[in-house]
Amino acid sequence: MTTELRVPREADLDAFLGVLGTAFGGALQVPEEREKWRALAEPDRFLAAWDEDEIVGTAGAFTFRLTVPGGTSVPTAGVTMVSVLPTHRRRGILRSMMRRQLDDVRAWGEPLAVLTASEPEIYGRFGYGVATGQLTARIDTSKVRLALPAGTDDLRVRLVDAYDGGVRERCEALYAERVPLRPGMLARRPGWERVAVHDPEQLRAGASPMQCVLVERDGDLRGYARYAVRAEWDAAGPKGEVLLRNMEALEPAALGALMRYLFDIDLTTWLTIGNRPVDDAWLHMVSDVRRCEIGHRDSLHLRLVDVGAALEARTYAAPVDVVFDVADDFCPWNEGRWRLTGDTKGAACTRTDDAPDLALSVRELGAAYLGGVTLGALAGAGRVREVEWIATSLCCLLVRWL
Repeated sequence: MTTELRVPREADLDAFLGVLGTAFGGALQVPEEREKWRALAEPDRFLAAWDEDEIVGTAGAFTFRLTVPGGTSVPTAGVTMVSVLPTHRRRGILRSMMRRQLDDVRAWGEPLAVLTASEPEIYGRFGYGVATGQLTARIDTSKVRLALPAGTDDLRVRLVDAYDGGVRERCEALYAERVPLRPGMLARRPGWERVAVHDPEQLRAGASPMQCVLVERDGDLRGYARYAVRAEWDAAGPKGEVLLRNMEALEPAALGALMRYLFDIDLTTWLTIGNRPVDDAWLHMVSDVRRCEIGHRDSLHLRLVDVGAALEARTYAAPVDVVFDVADDFCPWNEGRWRLTGDTKGAACTRTDDAPDLALSVRELGAAYLGGVTLGALAGAGRVREVEWIATSLCCLLVRWL
């Protein structure tokens, strides 16, 4: 059997999404869910594998910009909708789609590709490294107390309609203000603000419709949180659960006001948090972190599509002058030796014939790129090798990339 890869037409989108839904256990059978992705679709950046006249595999890449260390916003392919039908597994279809997709991303002039993985072991073989983690928590709000920042009481807390267009636009504007401040945040195109309030009743699993609370100072929005409540009772009384969907704050007092509000919702004793930064500031507000049931998992998987352009796009917390010997058999244009020089003001990364200081694969470069993983930690795991001893190499190895 042979398959053909080609960009789907607009008329093929229903079949494309149908294959995706089947591969992911039927999630797209909910009409609102399918309509969400149709509205966001960029068909010219999608790819389908065809067996005769049937789609059997899918892949896509949304248009984003990613904040990198130093605050620059870099064009980035947001890889998505990757699936292969169960009838066509183990035939090289996934590999062929990922190969073609990275060629396309390079042709689009985007030096980075990112994704969040349904199964984290899949994408390392295609050069993606786990660049960020996410924090989860289930906080016993009946026993944990908050130490709130100064100024928390000066802010106005207001419950609003989460689905209101004006509220949605204000929250998206605040999110956009946060994007340049943290490496790994994605600048979103118009339309993505609707995803944050996408809330089909069939997918609520017994929770309430989405709620939204704003924190303001003199009418200026300083933070927001979206959440749902799942009611539960036992013989002793109510023990409901607050399910935090997303939250952003521009200052400590705003974060404190939001956390206090979420802790104090009537008839609840649990606050469940997901997909938060591993260094989230509220961790330093709680009285007993052990009762917060902290968890950690992978978040953003990142691939350097163009090593030179990607390493030049960010800055470095300490002066660096190092030669990398990069292995990348999946994107051979990245193979070989690169000299990286840079500091807090900028960087240059060019081809060189100089002797390498460090040997590693493009996967390790992706893992370390945003600063959440150090080259030192990767070296300790045997995934980065020091080739020649020079002082600057040791410095580069041990300095945390920020």
